[in-house]
Formats: sequence, structure tokens, C-alpha cells
Amino acid sequence: MVIDDDFDIATLVKITLQKNGFKNVFAFTKPSLALQHFKINYPTYSLVITDIRMPEMNGFEFARSVSRIKPEIKVLLMTAFDTNDDTLLNMNTKYNNNIGGIIRKPISSAKLARMIITQISVYYFSILFKDSKRYR
Repeated sequence: MVIDDDFDIATLVKITLQKNGFKNVFAFTKPSLALQHFKINYPTYSLVITDIRMPEMNGFEFARSVSRIKPEIKVLLMTAFDTNDDTLLNMNTKYNNNIGGIIRKPISSAKLARMIITQISVYYFSILFKDSKRYR
């Protein structure tokens, strides 16, 4: 899932993901619609990519909302502004350690794909690890 209030950026990220083999990528420009969609379809999602600055709901608020629905979800935040990694660490603690990183716009499609593959791997590893604990 991709959320950015700029239609062109949301579409560009979606197309980049699809060109790199990711299927069923949905892009939204309104966080409220994305959240409604996520509430219904959350089992199919392992990663959310959201812009930080949006008029309706910021990316941190969106991350908090989706992590309440699906605690293991991973989130990548996008921004065109300079950010401090310490801020990310503080926010990550506040948001259930779901934030996997910050995408600084503009970003190459290759780097974006690497970041996403890393986060999806972390997501599935955490699921497998949680399941293996259950059977001990």
C-alpha cells in the first residue's frame, strides 16, 4: 500500500513496485480511504509506504492506526524534507517498532526496491520467529 497526497508520486511509487515484481499494490492520495481499505484487507498487507506530511492525517498517525489493526505491519515513511534519524528511532519506539525506515524523495527505483525487499523480509522473519516460539 502506498499513501501520498501527491497523485503523481503515489502512482510513480506504485508503478516502480509493480515493475520490480510486487503484485497487488494499491495507491491512495487520501489517508482516510487508505485506512478504510486497510481495515478490510489487512491480512493481505505486509508493508505500508506512507508520506509523512499530508493534510488529512500525517504518516506517523497513519502508522499508529495500521499498527493497531495489524501489530506486525512494517511501515516505510516518505519525505522530501530533511529528517533526523534520532527522530525516527524515537518515533519507532512510540509506534510499536513498525517503522522500518525513511524514504527520502527523490529515490531511485533500485534503492526503493531494496528497501522494500528488506522490510518484507523482516516482516516474514518476525512471523516465522513468532510461530516457532509457539511450538516450543
